[in-house]
Amino acid sequence: MSEPVWRPSPARIAAANLTRFRAAAATAAGTALPDFAALHRWSIADPAAFWRLVWSEGGVIAETQGSVALADGDRMPGARFFPGARLNFAENLLRRRDAALAMIFRGEAAVNRALSFAALYDLVSRIAQGLEAAGVREGDRVAGYLPNIPEAIAAMLAASSLGAVWSSCSPDFGTAGVLDRFGQIAPTVLFVPDRYYYNGKPIEMAARTAEVVAGLPSVRRVVVVPYDGASATAGGLATATTLADFIAPFAARTIPFRRLPFDHPLYILFSSGTTGVPKCIVHGAGGTLLQHIKEHRLHTDVRRDDRVFYFTTLGWMMWNWLVSALACEATLLLYDGSPFHPDANAVFDFAQETGMTHLGTSAKFIDAARKAGIRPIATHRLPALRAILSTGSPLVAESFDWVYEAIKTDVHLASISGGTDIVSCFVLGDPTAPVWRGEIQARGLGMAVESFDDDGRPLHREKGELVCTRPFPSMPIGFWNDPDGARYRAAYFERFAGIWCHGDMAEITAAGGVVIHGRSDAVLNPGGVRIGTAEIYRQVEQIDEVEESLACSQEWQGDVRVVLFVKLRPGVALDDALADRIRRRIRDNASPRHVPARLLQVPDIPRTKSGKIVELAVRETIHGRPVKNVEALANPEALAFFRDRAELRT
Repeated sequence: MSEPVWRPSPARIAAANLTRFRAAAATAAGTALPDFAALHRWSIADPAAFWRLVWSEGGVIAETQGSVALADGDRMPGARFFPGARLNFAENLLRRRDAALAMIFRGEAAVNRALSFAALYDLVSRIAQGLEAAGVREGDRVAGYLPNIPEAIAAMLAASSLGAVWSSCSPDFGTAGVLDRFGQIAPTVLFVPDRYYYNGKPIEMAARTAEVVAGLPSVRRVVVVPYDGASATAGGLATATTLADFIAPFAARTIPFRRLPFDHPLYILFSSGTTGVPKCIVHGAGGTLLQHIKEHRLHTDVRRDDRVFYFTTLGWMMWNWLVSALACEATLLLYDGSPFHPDANAVFDFAQETGMTHLGTSAKFIDAARKAGIRPIATHRLPALRAILSTGSPLVAESFDWVYEAIKTDVHLASISGGTDIVSCFVLGDPTAPVWRGEIQARGLGMAVESFDDDGRPLHREKGELVCTRPFPSMPIGFWNDPDGARYRAAYFERFAGIWCHGDMAEITAAGGVVIHGRSDAVLNPGGVRIGTAEIYRQVEQIDEVEESLACSQEWQGDVRVVLFVKLRPGVALDDALADRIRRRIRDNASPRHVPARLLQVPDIPRTKSGKIVELAVRETIHGRPVKNVEALANPEALAFFRDRAELRT
């Protein structure tokens, strides 16, 4: 086996939250737990003891934990964690009320502001009073159609403090996309911005807000939030008021947090919706809190006063994940707009200026930064940076190399993978262990993750379906408008009875890590051989002329064939020489089976609002079948480049 690309120093291992937790776990288990693998085995074998320890070590604030940590633990779905506990999610995130900074916000070059923990608490208090005066009660839905600004977090926490349910979309969603989501859940209060910025341009929101509100008869009050934190106008809507006017009648006071059952609804998140109307996935307060505490403290080593960043919008679950770092008493670093404005160094400029300790982004951003030719290791001082996190799609091996060569040599690079479905991760980092090139380090503690073949047998060092064989706290409590749970069970438990099947292709490696090979519903199957799309992307996107690629299968002569589309750098054309180089790279580094039967250039690749390419939508398009929900796409016009291609008729 080759050498890892990074090893943590003994001092770093000794200081890690995970090291202290493992010692406490050994005491609880009554046996030695010498390494992460042993800790993981114990967390699966005795989940009640493990999650009870996460609860106590994480300092969960609650009325009572109760004597039972896990009831009906043999049922999946149906297991209940901490059924006797009563807690409030917002109370656990607002435990700190001092003058230290809770958030630093950067809106490209246009806005730069900050909020202390004390000021955040007071703002949440006043918004909560405003919501209560507007008639919001337990279980009501409060929605945010907002950019990634501090007030979005304050509004979410205010709703949570009352026991209301929060849901959000980012302002780059068009009217139909918002209505497809919020129209299903009937929010009573809607928070919107006056404007936002992208690529240096202000985008006014009044007209689009009016269209959205017209399609949401459930909304009784619209609250307009100023992007710059100063002043805004209500935009002429009869139901609208500015945030300043909404909270003006109320002075900040101690928040009377409503402690509710562990599974009380907290969030409604939405599936991407590229194959139909988005699923409304309901997540509980206790499960979300406990899972995020575990992931932040143990897998990501977030500590008090750390400065944690994830490039995200309110349309992606990583926003919900980021916000929970407040439970660690860390400072949130919020960035809104393009990560490449005014240039590819924007995120690293923000990291240097804020003393960022954790930099979270997408695999696509890392690849784009590499291709932009920047070298932050030579241009920026990042002494505080301890961890770089990557998700959204598989991080290719060459991107591991680039991070250590071009950003920082001594940094914990953690590729992570999970999803909106669980508002958390199945596989992620271990800050006390080596990082191996091209691999996710570990399966999550308390997560019984395996790779199954088609007959439900565990695989090692082979590709299979990513499954979780035992319950975990952040499983959804259900889908909205699914009273008997039929749609929920069909989504995750139909393939293997009593086992969560996530829809990813995964491989457990010799080092105990995991490689994600892409979505299993996008698997290519020429001649009966299963090929993960990520295996092709790993090779193609190392070619400098290729900005991005998308592979899908085309039904052809009783079988399927692999079709590869490439988006090239400006001014580059797909000639025979480049096509031969792409095919040769795939053949030499993957296999002849991976080589596409057809290779075509397109000017753009369609993607979701959270930046994920949509292989299934392209597959439907090339077959002349309708794409059911183009509103889920950030750039639906790109589908036109795939429709009725003459090259695919022969």
